[in-house]
Amino acid sequence: MNEITAITPQIKDKRRCNIYIDGRFCCGLTLEATVKNRLKVGQIITPERLSEIQLDSEKNTAFDKALTHLSATQKTEKQVRTFLEGKGYLPAVVEYVMEKLRSYNFLNDGQYAESYVECVSKRKGSKLIRMELKKKGVSDEAIDTAIEGLSPEREQETATAILEKYMRGKTCDKPTLQKAYRYLMGKGYDYEVIKSVLTAYGDCEEE
Repeated sequence: MNEITAITPQIKDKRRCNIYIDGRFCCGLTLEATVKNRLKVGQIITPERLSEIQLDSEKNTAFDKALTHLSATQKTEKQVRTFLEGKGYLPAVVEYVMEKLRSYNFLNDGQYAESYVECVSKRKGSKLIRMELKKKGVSDEAIDTAIEGLSPEREQETATAILEKYMRGKTCDKPTLQKAYRYLMGKGYDYEVIKSVLTAYGDCEEE
């Protein structure tokens, strides 16, 4: 059992308040739900009961907020989950919204990964793309499928274009090529691709 130690109005939305349990922020609730359920400081309440109250009163509001969050750009499941948790929604509400979004196919990490690869593959290598998608919460399986089309030949083409742009106005010598190597590494290309494009770049001093 836990004690409600504070109920404070939210600064950005006066129709909502923050509920603190045992001195720590627990969740956000509408004032209507707070009054309806007679919540007050000093009251003993279980986390499960708070989840029930929030799910009953705010599941539709949470779904609308998630849709608005998705309307600007496509998101991964992890990104939407983090967004909802940041808004103070408890696990029961978050799971309700996630399941509803999936049912409408508004969340699809596989499609997200494919779109992401298509968008950034002209300026980033597969290693960096994989790392970024992992941070966004995409599964290894979905990432593998999405980057299947990034053949060594295609990566060599994009790496060559990046190298040519990088070398504009620069002297083609060993120190510059070493910097170019590190630059391409930072872009997510592997050693073999970088070695190949540097070798094919021109008749300048070899590393």
